[in-house]
Amino acid sequence: MVWLRGLVALPFGLAVGSFMTVAIHRLPAGESLARPRSRCPRCGTEIRNRDNVPVLSWVLLRGRCRSCGERISAVYPLLELATAGLVVAAVARYDRPWVGGMVAALVAMMPAIALIDLRHRIIPNRLTYPALAGFAAYLAVARLAGGGVDPVRGLMGAAAYGGGLLVVALVSGGMGMGDVKLAAAIGLVLGSLGLGVVGVAAGAAIVLGGLGAVVALAMGAGRKAKIPFGPSIAAGAVVAAFWGPQLASAYLRTVT
Repeated sequence: MVWLRGLVALPFGLAVGSFMTVAIHRLPAGESLARPRSRCPRCGTEIRNRDNVPVLSWVLLRGRCRSCGERISAVYPLLELATAGLVVAAVARYDRPWVGGMVAALVAMMPAIALIDLRHRIIPNRLTYPALAGFAAYLAVARLAGGGVDPVRGLMGAAAYGGGLLVVALVSGGMGMGDVKLAAAIGLVLGSLGLGVVGVAAGAAIVLGGLGAVVALAMGAGRKAKIPFGPSIAAGAVVAAFWGPQLASAYLRTVT
């Protein structure tokens, strides 16, 4: 019943994506996520409920404010679609509800985190700290419920991934602590599924980060330019969440 799980997860994914469109603007500015209600940045008109339906409202309004006609960025529907797609894919990928829900929550954060880091060069504590606390509590409950997760391995994964980047940050000085906290949260979740999955997340982040640096240099960035690593960490987490066990097994077969 993969299609049924995905169908049930879709509205939740769209709702989370809609919330993340608020988070990408308000968290870097230190504003509340709850109040005030969303408003048009040009005319200040409060967005009505009928105009706040994920993706659909943007399409029906042709990407413009109903009141003043100000253009609404396509980032909003694209972020909603990307978040919903990852949530649906995670729930479809994992048969066990506890595991599917946990992975869905993790990957749902990744597009917004990548976008915030690209724009502002930060990964807000108001995302990473609740994620660390929430996933730790979730793992404890899921373990008691027989959900197929291992909290001890999760802690090991958090220590390995987060601790590894902490050493890099302290030695090089070129990495922010937001990257360290994000890596710890990813290691906590993926480590509960297997430490090899954490290794894939880290390896994919390094490879993707290197590719990103090459692209940035090709587009004219200086050699000393600071390139955010958060998007690569987020992308690595997505790769590991969906293909981690297979990639880890393939690597082990290659080196042994």
